[in-house]
Amino acid sequence: MTASESMPSDSADIARLSRELDEAELYEQRLRTLIVSIRDELAAGNTGRALSMCNQALNEIDSATDVAAPSPRMKEA
Repeated sequence: MTASESMPSDSADIARLSRELDEAELYEQRLRTLIVSIRDELAAGNTGRALSMCNQALNEIDSATDVAAPSPRMKEA
């Protein structure tokens, strides 16, 4: 295989990885924002609300695509 034959695949992989990194960064930002909000609720003495927000964060983590696990396409390689 020549270098020019592998370019489209490499470009597609780079674009896919770039999108995955962007999605992971947004996910991290959402969780960090939620953690700050939970701390604020705890500081205000709203433990019930903070616990509810913790449960919300755990649900989001559980339902999110695992960005650390290889995608099915990567397993085939």
